[in-house]
Amino acid sequence: MSEDERWSWIDPGSKRLSLTGQCELLDLARSSWYYRPVAPDAAEIELLNLLDEEYTRRPFYGSRKLLVYLRGLGHDINRKRVQRLMGILGISGITPSPNTSKRNQAHKVYPYLLTGVVIERPDQVWSTDITYIRLAHGFAYLVAVIDWHSRYVLAWRLSNSLETQFCLEALEASLKYGTPDIFNTDQGVQFTSEEFTGFLKGQQIQISMDSKGRALDNIFVERLWRSVKYEDIYLKGYQTMSEAYDGLKAYFLFYNNERYHQSLGYKTPREVYHCGQH
Repeated sequence: MSEDERWSWIDPGSKRLSLTGQCELLDLARSSWYYRPVAPDAAEIELLNLLDEEYTRRPFYGSRKLLVYLRGLGHDINRKRVQRLMGILGISGITPSPNTSKRNQAHKVYPYLLTGVVIERPDQVWSTDITYIRLAHGFAYLVAVIDWHSRYVLAWRLSNSLETQFCLEALEASLKYGTPDIFNTDQGVQFTSEEFTGFLKGQQIQISMDSKGRALDNIFVERLWRSVKYEDIYLKGYQTMSEAYDGLKAYFLFYNNERYHQSLGYKTPREVYHCGQH
């Protein structure tokens, strides 16, 4: 049964079972219920896809270098528009630039705790991030929680918006595996929100945040995004949110259970994560 068919079973007005409960029974992300097809201009989608691919190759690029890249491909574009598109993508280079990951100034920012830290075991450090997922006629956003020691993807969610809710869903789902000592994020409004940081503090988890503009502080998630995009997204060319959800579900099963990592001694993330817990 496809995801679209499963959604047809959902009754948002049910008095016996909440929307969350119905989604859990059908193995669906609650955030997907609020999805509405996005139909931006085709020319803008092309620019977003080009920026996404170039940034995936070179995450240290800021708006100036990405501007040069797009102009080199023949696009008549200015830096302000590049910055706006980077905002839609939720990305920034090494130097700070306007984007949707820019924090809310009213939110507290926590220090980066991982400088010089040796990662020796599972559940020592987890981190999360959001990335842009292109569709044939629109786009979506993917959030994932990863264990740094094993590269194991603990949870993920797909959404059509950058609201905090789908990030919280991924965080809550990841905790069925255990509790990390430190949880690292960027300074995006989703992760600096009271809901997100309050949930972490309620679990007695230390909060670490990337330095402003330091995209590579969260290097293991950046590497995960490159793998997801080159090994799945760019190859599959998903048409719809439903296709992307089903495809990513299959990919993360492969990534965790079958994909060997040279940095892990040619073991899978699952082998390293579960062996290291005992």
